[in-house]
This record gives sequence, C-alpha cells and structure tokens, in this order.
Amino acid sequence: MANIQAIHSVGHSIVTYLRNTYPANSGGAAMPECDVALVSSGELAGTLDDATRLTLYLYRVTVNEHLRQHRPDRMSGEQQAPLGLDLHFLLSAWADNAQDELLPFAWAMRQLYEHPILDASALSPEAGWGPDEVIQIIPSELSTEDMMRIWDALEPAYRLSVSYIARRVRLDPDRILDAGPVVATRFGYGTAVQAGNASGSASAGASGTPEGGAP
Repeated sequence: MANIQAIHSVGHSIVTYLRNTYPANSGGAAMPECDVALVSSGELAGTLDDATRLTLYLYRVTVNEHLRQHRPDRMSGEQQAPLGLDLHFLLSAWADNAQDELLPFAWAMRQLYEHPILDASALSPEAGWGPDEVIQIIPSELSTEDMMRIWDALEPAYRLSVSYIARRVRLDPDRILDAGPVVATRFGYGTAVQAGNASGSASAGASGTPEGGAP
C-alpha cells in the first residue's frame, strides 16, 4: 500500500522503465532517438511537436472492483481498508515519419508484454510502497469509438495509441482509527450490602458461638 503519490509514481515508474531500457539497436536495425514522457492533459493540448517520442497519458481512474468491498478483519490492527484503484493509461507515438513512429511503438508494446509487473524495486520510492507491493500492467481493449472519443476530447489530432491498465493500486488512509475491537464484558448479579452492616454481621457471628464449639 502507498500514499497519495502512488498514482503519479506508477506512471513515472513505467516511463522510467521504458526510458532506461530503450535500445540503440533492435532486430538488427538502428533505433531512432526517442524520448519517453509522462504527460498531462494540458501538455497534450500545449507544446508537443513532431519530435520522435512516446507519451504516457492517464485518461481514466476507476475503483478496483475486487477491492471495492474489502473490509479489514475485525480482530486485526487495520481499522480502515485501503482505497483500491485501477489506472487507465494511453501510450501514444509521435514522429514525423512512419518508421520513427512505428519502431519505438512496437518496441514499447513488446517491453510491456514481456515485463508486465512493477514490484517495489521498480516503483519510485516517493509513494512509500510496501516491500511486497506489485502492480500489474495489462492491455486494455478499447473500441474504435471509445478511442475516438478520448482523442476528440483532446486538442491534438489522433496519434497511434494503445491503452493499458495498471491494476490494484492501493492508497492507505491518512491515519489509522484509534478504536480497537470491542471486547465483551461479563457482569455478576447479587444483593448489595453496606460496608458497616457487613462488618457487624461478621462480628455477631463470631461472638455468638462459645469457645470450644458448643452452642
């Protein structure tokens, strides 16, 4: 589980992985110089030019259906369940010619196919990921209509794109509630006796029996 920087951390980690593994040659051919960047909606609508690059854009966030109803164990120390999210990314290619557009795009798709897991060692540390944290990156099937709707809402013209989902990103609550599990209490029932009466009864009982045990 992680803090609220987890959403940005996932996108940044994917971009860093692709950038660090981008080869100079692949398949016996030289690869074009290509930048990889995580971009916002404003950056897509702004100054992006036709320089050869791959962009990763988060276009949708949904609550994970399997974590939606998760509740902590009543007897555990966890008092509030984390918020489970799925992150929907669009990977797009930008270039001024077909070869420079298609080679990096095909390479990136193959990389994410062969390495679909981000573990704690691959995730950027600012989100405070747990040592057993794993984020799965899977292709998302978007219809042509859905893809066109996304690009119609953006300023630039359509670019060759493929969508992915980063699954089960869990955000910790800011604080753990202080209330612990309720413990049952057993109460006894009886007749209350005042302290003075109780001591007097004990004295009378002791003096009413002669020494030696005879009445």
